[in-house]
Amino acid sequence: MTIKRRSLLAIAALSPIMNWSKAMAASDDSDRLMLTDFTLDEPYYIGGSSWRGFSDRVMGGISDAAFGGDNIAGKKCGRMTGDVTRESNGGFIQMAMSFGGRNAELDASGYDGLEMLVYGNNEDYNVHIRTADCGWYDQSYRMTFFAKPEWQIVKVPWGEFKPNGLEAPLDIAHINRIAILGWMREFKADISLAEISLYR
Repeated sequence: MTIKRRSLLAIAALSPIMNWSKAMAASDDSDRLMLTDFTLDEPYYIGGSSWRGFSDRVMGGISDAAFGGDNIAGKKCGRMTGDVTRESNGGFIQMAMSFGGRNAELDASGYDGLEMLVYGNNEDYNVHIRTADCGWYDQSYRMTFFAKPEWQIVKVPWGEFKPNGLEAPLDIAHINRIAILGWMREFKADISLAEISLYR
């Protein structure tokens, strides 16, 4: 599938949601819990979850974003591209994974952190986690990683996520959303995600 640039809101429903019983089967070892695997012929989502892509235009910015399925260097993936700009008080694009309805949560207790298989364009990207403690839109737990133009595993312990706009420590038992962002500088974003999982 070729990605076509869309200016305001790009929503992707890349596959039907599968049930929890397939979650463990989608993980290739007992120390990982697969959250999403785009590499499969029928992309896998952990039960109740979904992905969507959007930009700062939802709050008045003018960054440009597109999100959809692609094949990069022989691997199926979800890919986000766009032009990030700080103009008009903006500065982000993101692809975000939510875990169901308004009050749905992922309990990541018993796992040590987040693991992603990504392909980038020699740029820094952010991962933001929102939990039940996050109220205002700018509140989240954040870390930054560098994405090379090759498939690489990025492994992030929970302790590397730093709170922004709140004092409560990261509560991994009540995760509402995990997002990958092109964040707060002028650049062309191009980031692909093949797998995202929890590890221990």
